[in-house]
Amino acid sequence: MSLALYRKYRPSTFSEVVGQEQVTEPLMNALTNDRIHHAYLFSGPRGCGKTSSARIMARSLNCEKGPTPNPCGECQSCKDLVANGPGSLDVIELDAATHGLVDDARDLRDKAFFAPVNSRYKIYIIDEAHQLGPGAANALLKVVEEPPPHVIFIFATTEPDKLIATIRSRTHHYPFRLVPPGVIGTLLEKICNAEGVKVAKGVIPLVVRASGGSVRDALSVLGQLLAGAGKEGVSYEIAIQLLGFTDGALLDDAIDALAARDGATLFTTVDRVIESGHDPRRFASDLLERLRDLMIVDALGETNPAAILREIPDDQLERMRAQAKHIGSAGLSRSADIAAEGLTQMRGATAPRLMLELICARMLLPIGDTTESGMLARIERLERYESISPTASAPAKTQDKKVAEVPQKAANVEAKSVEPEVKKDKPSNHSFDVAGLRRLWPDVIEDVKKKRRLTWSLLSASAQIIAVDDKLITIGIVNAGARDSFLRSNSDEILRQSFIDVVGVDRKIEAIIDPSVEGTPQSKSAPTKGESLDDPQAPSGLSLLASELGAEVIKVEEHE
Repeated sequence: MSLALYRKYRPSTFSEVVGQEQVTEPLMNALTNDRIHHAYLFSGPRGCGKTSSARIMARSLNCEKGPTPNPCGECQSCKDLVANGPGSLDVIELDAATHGLVDDARDLRDKAFFAPVNSRYKIYIIDEAHQLGPGAANALLKVVEEPPPHVIFIFATTEPDKLIATIRSRTHHYPFRLVPPGVIGTLLEKICNAEGVKVAKGVIPLVVRASGGSVRDALSVLGQLLAGAGKEGVSYEIAIQLLGFTDGALLDDAIDALAARDGATLFTTVDRVIESGHDPRRFASDLLERLRDLMIVDALGETNPAAILREIPDDQLERMRAQAKHIGSAGLSRSADIAAEGLTQMRGATAPRLMLELICARMLLPIGDTTESGMLARIERLERYESISPTASAPAKTQDKKVAEVPQKAANVEAKSVEPEVKKDKPSNHSFDVAGLRRLWPDVIEDVKKKRRLTWSLLSASAQIIAVDDKLITIGIVNAGARDSFLRSNSDEILRQSFIDVVGVDRKIEAIIDPSVEGTPQSKSAPTKGESLDDPQAPSGLSLLASELGAEVIKVEEHE
């Protein structure tokens, strides 16, 4: 039988304890300066090194060359107390869960006065100390308060507040903490190399994620994966299945579909999740975590997000940049709110797939939402819509300032009072220019690619925007063959939908032949047809939103 990894790689000195420098350094200084206290309290989450550090402390105190922060490893005490060693008669480990009765405490108190057999100190390590009953704790109180000079107590607990205050006050308290993901990842890589097992890319981050900051849990999970490794080592697919996480490809497909507001693809992805045996609750949780990562990427802007999202590869971060850009800050925030709320509702639900599909449906429908996050999502789309219009006049700009004052009150207005869906731009006398549309042409083309690659291939290298007016967006295509293929494949409707989703403009698409398109950069000027078709004094989309919502708020206030 092989030794478990968390036992095989248990530290034997303070320098081998990872991620707990706030504890190990003061303890090493105390040992160096011979400032030893008679009672210690080690607290912190499970699997973060409390008991191991207590054993190292005992080893350092009883070393023949000690007390020392670096045990010699040669004396009998060091050999007895090394990790996985035989142990020492003078270091007694007790589990308060099974030795927490009054009689146990009295027995310990009586034996504490006997001198150690071979060592300098008799050391009591009491694990799960919070499970000491009130009677047992009170029975120990006197000996903990005034122990014999040869006795040292080390209490270890995950819940220090449950240990009676009179004992806590007699100890030096050292709080342990969860180990950072980067530190655990580095440790796991070293262990994999030491074990001589190849691990596929992406497996270590999964193990780190499953550990929750506990080194012991990380080593337990890694040990399971290494035990089941084949000749090629540990594959990403096997790790995903064993650990129950969602395949990253499924999350990418779901996020891409959400960015494109492609309901068909999103619900197909949900079906793939179910058919592949994934837990809908786990998928919802992983989707929420991915949305959180996208919000960080979006917030950092041009700053490299790898400083925070260390476990995500660079190529994945680049893809996430594009995803965050297409969904937008408000859209990400609103989707995360929906996922978090839905995840709460899924607990104990008898139909988790149904709940997951309802979550996805709500994410796809930001227009009908009158909550603050829904309002922000619509305003964000209007800002994109605004970027393709000529500069409005000063009165219009003044009116736009009302937008900042309206959303908080407007959040409570009924859905019917909210401005019409942005793609229905014909309620508004908004003016567009060709240059503005061309600036967003790459984003439109990228959206087309998600909907149909054939349409994308016809447009990406051989088309450009020629003109725009109240009814049409005219697209120039390089030759008759490409134009005919574009029309036969109904690609005009695909392109129209992308203009609606990305820009918020709903116009019929007209395709004409324009040989000058080939090799022409998208920013090149073209015929000015339709460049300034509407009244430049007309209010912008944001102004209309402000005025309409403002009027509704006034009506509501008057009614009240």
